[in-house]
Amino acid sequence: MAVDGVPPIIAAQLNHLLSHSPFSIKVDQMWSGSKKNVWNDRFTLLIPFCLDFIKWDIIYNVESPLAPPDVIFGAEDDKFLPFVLSSDPSKSPMHNLSNWNSKDPSRLLSLILQLRELYSAYQWKRVGGVDDDRVKFEISTMLSREGIEMSLSSGVEKVIYPIGRKYQSAPSAPRLKLISTLELKSLFSVEDIKLPTWLNGMCMAEYLPALEETLQMQILEAVSLIGVRRHFIETLSTFFGRPLEADPIFCREATFLVANGVFTFLVHIFLPIHFPKQKPTLILQSSQHFNTQGVPVRSPVMSEYPWSPRWELSEMASRIFDFVVEESSNFKKICNDALQR
Repeated sequence: MAVDGVPPIIAAQLNHLLSHSPFSIKVDQMWSGSKKNVWNDRFTLLIPFCLDFIKWDIIYNVESPLAPPDVIFGAEDDKFLPFVLSSDPSKSPMHNLSNWNSKDPSRLLSLILQLRELYSAYQWKRVGGVDDDRVKFEISTMLSREGIEMSLSSGVEKVIYPIGRKYQSAPSAPRLKLISTLELKSLFSVEDIKLPTWLNGMCMAEYLPALEETLQMQILEAVSLIGVRRHFIETLSTFFGRPLEADPIFCREATFLVANGVFTFLVHIFLPIHFPKQKPTLILQSSQHFNTQGVPVRSPVMSEYPWSPRWELSEMASRIFDFVVEESSNFKKICNDALQR
């Protein structure tokens, strides 16, 4: 969401938060606290937590933009009281607010990170209060591990660890959900991971090392495939010439300029994460023909060409080149037809 219509001092704080947060915080909505001005001085933040988002309202006052904001937490968190003075006042968010410096754009992010850490501790305490032996045992086995988040949701059925009945002979396996950042999704698909088997009587502390080992192996394989894709793009260059554009990090796509006589067009080649097990897809785009909206004419996504993951990279590149040569005449006709409409 674009930061528009926000007073400059507040906008600097918000922009810094959105661009420097270690996790992806989003702005859900923005509004003005007064009908007499056009500035948006209030907004709702969506903050990632425990496979979900928590919503906090950040309330500035456009008439006093140098003052610190108020923070309103969700109605279900009425017992979360982070601003109550602690035994160490320097670690309280009140210390942050009392020493607020509106000229320092990092202050809002610092406040949110501090509150989120306190919120995590608050949720740990809530989960620890659940009257269930399984939950208490799982928590005790993971106290030493970093990065573990727990949440107790009220009003909805959201169970991370199934609450077993007393007469069950062995605890059942928890439901597991893997999530990844946008950057990681370009490298690696968590949906394709085959999770290790949960054995009877196993606890999460025993399961996590096996899961981490599986993930590390999958990520190392995914990293190695970047090199394969990079080599393939280099091999395509021997047929198509130097690419106009190519993804330099994950090597997921490349664009080449191709000519068939006087007809010139672009070839966009998209490499899947699991290349070469999965074949690339292609889109042709004319550099001479445009539709009535001024948009270059493009072909549908194409992948109906011979392919085998067992071929050498040079054979794969040759088959794609031959396919583009065959399709160029058909694509030229599509472009000419588009001009006559």
